[in-house]
Amino acid sequence: MGVAERRARERESIRQDILDAARVLFVKEGYEATSIRKIAQRAEYSPGTIYLHFEDKQAVLEALGDEMFFRLDRRMEAIENDEVSDPLERLRRGLRVYIQFGLENPHHYCLVFMLPPEQLSRPMDPLKLQNALASFQHLVVLVEHCMRAGKIPQGDSKEYSQALWAGAHGITSLLIAKCGFPFVEQERLIERVVTTLIDGVRA
Repeated sequence: MGVAERRARERESIRQDILDAARVLFVKEGYEATSIRKIAQRAEYSPGTIYLHFEDKQAVLEALGDEMFFRLDRRMEAIENDEVSDPLERLRRGLRVYIQFGLENPHHYCLVFMLPPEQLSRPMDPLKLQNALASFQHLVVLVEHCMRAGKIPQGDSKEYSQALWAGAHGITSLLIAKCGFPFVEQERLIERVVTTLIDGVRA
């Protein structure tokens, strides 16, 4: 292994240590209560080392979001590439996977999608969440497949996809927040929401 490669690996290892420490603190103490100094203490680095890798705390958050959505992107990509099943069924699976992914990663989902803007130092840059954008693009492609197969009326695929995503986000955020509402059995509710969303774009 050359010097340059070793340094690159060391740099990536430090970066991952920082992200691992921040992930725990954001979940345990909340984003607002977590500081760069606390992240540094947990990762056992100096605050100066953190700033060598990340501009500020929000940059750490954005990196965690991109890391999380990388995993979702892989799941959505697998559904998109499944050419055996019916296009409408693939779309249904894509929506369910998105909802389930949010429920499996509630703290990180909240940090990326439900954190009040006033807690951020600047608007979150979508370009720094490339995998979130890639995940959404898979949804657009699934919708376009349905259009070509005559399962959904021709129209603006991005508009349809954003409407579907808005509905999926709605049920995901409600189930994460709980909010004391007496929801029916979770799987039954999710299935009803997904069916309603798909029936809506088919109308």
